[in-house]
Amino acid sequence: MYGLIGQMMATPGKRDELIAILAAFTEGMPGCLSYIVARDSTAPDALWVTEVWTDKASHAASLQLPMVQAAIAKARPIIAGFGQRFETVPVAGVGPAAG
Repeated sequence: MYGLIGQMMATPGKRDELIAILAAFTEGMPGCLSYIVARDSTAPDALWVTEVWTDKASHAASLQLPMVQAAIAKARPIIAGFGQRFETVPVAGVGPAAG
């Protein structure tokens, strides 16, 4: 498996809008086992995205999907930057119920 954990910063006051964009374009990505968007509890404009994929190739292929390209285009104007990013190798766990 292949995992990513990354921090993203929205332009001031646009975090919830960015979360909505990311959440709207996460269904039906082949090879995606988990895609969680979470608010950063200490930075008002930051969020974290935690992803688990069957393999690195599935993640790379997802970036070419029309719906993902649309999300990137829609989100780009309100992304202020990126923070930490970690690649992981998931080995165990239970997927949370997002909501």
